[in-house]
Amino acid sequence: MEEQREAQIAYVLRTVEERDIRFIRLWFTDVLGFLKSFAITPAELQTAFEHGMGFDGSAIEGFARVQESDMVAIPDPATFQILPAVNGGVRESRMFCDIAAPDGTPFPGDPRLILRRNLERARAMGFTFYVHPEMELFLFKSSTAPEPLDTGTYFDMTPLDNAQDFRRAAIQMLESIGISVEYSHHEVAPSQHEIDLRFADALTMADNVMTYRLVVKEVAQERGAHATFMPKPIQGQWGSGMHTHVSLFEGDRNAFFDPKDPAHLSKVGRGFVAGLLRHAREITPVLNQWVNSYKRLVPGYEAPAYVAWSRHLRSAFVRVPMAKPSKAASARVTTTSRR
Repeated sequence: MEEQREAQIAYVLRTVEERDIRFIRLWFTDVLGFLKSFAITPAELQTAFEHGMGFDGSAIEGFARVQESDMVAIPDPATFQILPAVNGGVRESRMFCDIAAPDGTPFPGDPRLILRRNLERARAMGFTFYVHPEMELFLFKSSTAPEPLDTGTYFDMTPLDNAQDFRRAAIQMLESIGISVEYSHHEVAPSQHEIDLRFADALTMADNVMTYRLVVKEVAQERGAHATFMPKPIQGQWGSGMHTHVSLFEGDRNAFFDPKDPAHLSKVGRGFVAGLLRHAREITPVLNQWVNSYKRLVPGYEAPAYVAWSRHLRSAFVRVPMAKPSKAASARVTTTSRR
């Protein structure tokens, strides 16, 4: 493991020098899911890898008390990615960071650490956790008022307007930084859109989702529009959520698949669903922190309003999709209570 990290660090240092990258942005996430960032120059990169970069944790929401303010961001070289050139061609890159105390003790409130710790528990049981998110958003004329750019609805093929150009540009930028997109389309509400990422392991996907949100907002801003992931920006219209398809694999075998089961869901898959239902009430406030979230979680708008599982009902907390019932790799569970 240490040899792999050393090889990754060597690759980052070499690439930064060869590609003349002037700034390295170090990213991490606070407990509410907001992306935080600061930039360093190449001269500080080796130090950042060896000792981390210090910052005031008490200024970050939910991170530390004033008397525990000193914290360290340690970049993960496996997440190194060159960003598209901006500001006259100045090259920048980014890496996600792990957060620790000055003595190197991992910070228990770091969302990335919490995810990695649970993935290690799954790995100890022989499972690899894969995720495929469907992320919905609204595109408005400005950030001051929710004024839609179109009157389209689900899967509408709208003219070549600002909205369609926005989706195309966002996808191109995501692909350019190594984030694979599966498909995109217009959603149910006016000026509501969806761009879905191709499945990946959970840690990679968590990093990709944070990058996705920033890319989408920047592409919209470049086009004089405002992109928002707010759950329910327009009263009386469908809200935005993030359907999250999850599956457990044992090696190359999907542990959720059972061809003999009526729902093609294995005992492991049913146990997974049972766990989600058992802890649904605890999960919901973690995944939906805002008052506005609960304006979305109401009957009538295909939002998850019931602690139940279903193969078809869109208002259930958990669904077992049946799009490709005979394809083992496609067996999955979908959670819909996000944001």
